[in-house]
Amino acid sequence: MSRYRPPTTPGSKYITPQGAGRLREELDLLWRVERPRVTQSVSEAAAQGDRSENAEYTYGKKRLREIDSRVRFLRKRLEGMTIVDVQSDSARRDPRRVYFGAWVEIQDETGESRWHRIVGPDEFDLSPDYISMDSPLGRALLRRQLDEEVSVALPGGTRRLIITAVHYGLTRPERS
Repeated sequence: MSRYRPPTTPGSKYITPQGAGRLREELDLLWRVERPRVTQSVSEAAAQGDRSENAEYTYGKKRLREIDSRVRFLRKRLEGMTIVDVQSDSARRDPRRVYFGAWVEIQDETGESRWHRIVGPDEFDLSPDYISMDSPLGRALLRRQLDEEVSVALPGGTRRLIITAVHYGLTRPERS
């Protein structure tokens, strides 16, 4: 069996200011706190002598490689990002249409309503209400408008949803 894995397609290059801030904080924490701490522990382990049987040295070097890999990824990812500020872009967009950063209330066939915010692929894990713009539901909702019916092909089958509200803001509206 080959170890080759085809390269993954990078996600969309859009991110909210909050998501970009979170990635910058992670990068700063890794580079200024975590990496120096691990480097210090690796040099202490190396000073103990035989490195081939020193587990602290081996695992420290492995952790350094993981940190360096994540730092390279974050720097490259942040370099090519387009930060979309929902608050400042609100004057240019139609408030009845769904764009990046919008809170969307959708209702399914059973009448159950729920809110989702459409965000970039690097930040959908911040909240259970966030969905990636690259997900099937995110792609189906983008550029649609209020009261429009949307068909979404999901692993469990196609579902029909109706957009019942669109809101542009940092927090989810209280109305359900």
